[in-house]
Amino acid sequence: MKRKLGALEKVDADLTSLQYKVRRDPQSYFEDHQQQYMQYQTLRDLLLQNPSTSDDTGIVRLNDLIDFVAHTADCYPKAAAPFADDLIQILSLHHDELQADLRDKMVSSLVLLRNKDLIDSATLLNTLFPILVSTHSKSLRALLFQKIISDLRSSNVKATNHRLNRTIQTVLFNLLTSDRESTKGLWAVKITRELWKRQIWADARAVDIMKEACLSENEKVITGGVRFFLGGDKEREEAADESSDDEIDMRTLRHQAGINKKTKKKARELKQAAANVKRKERKKSAPHPLNFSALHLLHDPQGFAETLFSRHVQNSKSKLSLESKLIVLQLVSRLVGLHKLTVISLYSYLLKFLTPRQKSVTSFLAILAQATHNLVPPDVLEPLIQKIANEFVSEASASEVAAAGLNAIREVCARQPLAMSDTLLQDLVMYRKSKDKGVQMAARGLLSLYREVGAELLKKRDRGKDATIALIAGGAKEQRFGEEAVGEIQGIDLLEQWKAEERRKRREAAGLPADAAADEVEEDEAENWNNWDVESDDSDDSGGWINVESDGEEINISDSEDEKENRPAAKKAKVAKSETGSKAQSEEPVQKQISKLLTSTILTPADLKQLRALQESAAVKSQMPGAKRAALLAARHADDAITAETIEAAAAIGKKSTKEEKVAMAKGDREEKHQSTAAKRKEKKESEGKSTTNKEKARKKNFLMTLGKAKGKNKRSLVDIKKTMKGHINRSKRGGKRGNKG
Repeated sequence: MKRKLGALEKVDADLTSLQYKVRRDPQSYFEDHQQQYMQYQTLRDLLLQNPSTSDDTGIVRLNDLIDFVAHTADCYPKAAAPFADDLIQILSLHHDELQADLRDKMVSSLVLLRNKDLIDSATLLNTLFPILVSTHSKSLRALLFQKIISDLRSSNVKATNHRLNRTIQTVLFNLLTSDRESTKGLWAVKITRELWKRQIWADARAVDIMKEACLSENEKVITGGVRFFLGGDKEREEAADESSDDEIDMRTLRHQAGINKKTKKKARELKQAAANVKRKERKKSAPHPLNFSALHLLHDPQGFAETLFSRHVQNSKSKLSLESKLIVLQLVSRLVGLHKLTVISLYSYLLKFLTPRQKSVTSFLAILAQATHNLVPPDVLEPLIQKIANEFVSEASASEVAAAGLNAIREVCARQPLAMSDTLLQDLVMYRKSKDKGVQMAARGLLSLYREVGAELLKKRDRGKDATIALIAGGAKEQRFGEEAVGEIQGIDLLEQWKAEERRKRREAAGLPADAAADEVEEDEAENWNNWDVESDDSDDSGGWINVESDGEEINISDSEDEKENRPAAKKAKVAKSETGSKAQSEEPVQKQISKLLTSTILTPADLKQLRALQESAAVKSQMPGAKRAALLAARHADDAITAETIEAAAAIGKKSTKEEKVAMAKGDREEKHQSTAAKRKEKKESEGKSTTNKEKARKKNFLMTLGKAKGKNKRSLVDIKKTMKGHINRSKRGGKRGNKG
């Protein structure tokens, strides 16, 4: 009791122990807290008189007192109410003059007060953000950036805090628009990009901030905004993949908790890990969020692309370097290709850069290909293609140059086939006989493209079998400028073929003719519905006569087998009398059948499941060599951007690898490292969280720890050795120490 009273009466100079006592019993230690708070106020007043003081004793003491008051402020909210305002005032006015440690402690204390809900998030962010923009200290900027991101992230964990997000987004937007030549806007770009990456901000307001950054006058801000549109979505996907990879193995944690020493800390960690696992399971079962691409959330892509091009690229007063202009052009071409915009001046601007001597010429070729779509006038693209052919593709050009030129022409023509003339195409196709493999493959790619989209431009010997048959049969439709494909479900033709094949197999298994008539097709389709009522049938169930109206006359159709076999011939005869045998009319039944499947047939869930399977199979087949890939090339800009590597790919085919590249490639293929069976077993055990055997533990034991046991063994008498051996024999008979035998 004396020791306890002495400890209570002792003047406590140790702030850490006092902090612990205050939090345990706030009422008993109120006076002690007030004494320390008064010391803080005295040192604060001295600091305000001379903020740049270098008195180590006073600064260290003030640092400790700020930390103490911040940790105990929630115990005495009224007494410590002015504390947050003091810190905000000192940081706002003197952040450049304060010592680094004291300044960082004040920032951390403000964040701690926010976590204790003594100040709101808006107050904290409105304090930290102006300091972030104006300070010259690199370490302070890094600290403030981290604190701002973490506070916004914690504010949006349980639910999206729309009010706070709108406030901060307005601040960032005004920062960019108020002074377009300042580098301060770079922080708006960094914050928005980081929050977009973490999927905290994923709306059109964040995109508008980055749009204003792209239209700034400062080169760093411009490139930051442009790179967001070119790579922000990919960063978001990679961050989501990384977070999904960090899975917690609860089996391992429970096993370790059962073996290791049981403490409150480890129990708390296990409970937290279990909560994290449950939260991740809820996220997996939750519906997938609609994460739209930043390029799709732009309000006016046409106006944005025109302004971007005219302000930063076409403008002679623009001070951007060639590298910065290139990434701006990449964004403009991406917008033009994705939204099918019309920026005619872009193509005439690119014309002067299409020479092999131009620096980064493959990037300019990729920009041209990406900015091409089926609504670009062919007469605008013809001079560009002609110049590429003249400058790049010739006998005097190097093989890499010719391959890049042919590849660029193929990428452009895949998106607008009408830009090619027959004379130029026939000349370019001749390069498939080149001795260089890269040029040869690029020319073959161009030939295979036009066999699909414009076989009439090729000579007869170059068209190939499929294209020739399609031209003779009239199946190849002539493409016109501005003509859009009729909207239909992707893979519906595959589903139609599959249904016809299944119907034929069922009829053959039943011993019926393979060709089904019209009403029998409907009956087969009705069977797939599994008794779903789709359309009413007025006929009775006796299987009698059915009245069908056809071309103004009534036809009686019986269900007998003889009439079923004769009916297709009668229909064919009637069609032959009433219609002429032109090619267009021969295509009409096919068109009617497709339109019937799309318009008058309701797809069942089984049909939709089969359609998805057929779409996946077709996607895999399209990636195989020899597949018809014209549609894939034309739609590539909608998924992945065309880069300089895409244009250079053909040239790299014929290039011989050096010895170092071959060795690196061989080493890269070796994914598995060679291990013994015991090592693999041990690694598997460790990954599963299992412990090692006693024999393995004894083998790994420190040598000095085994000396005592070894000395004891040497000193044993024969009687002791006999006793030990006898005990060993008895234990082995009963199955070890635990008696596990039998």
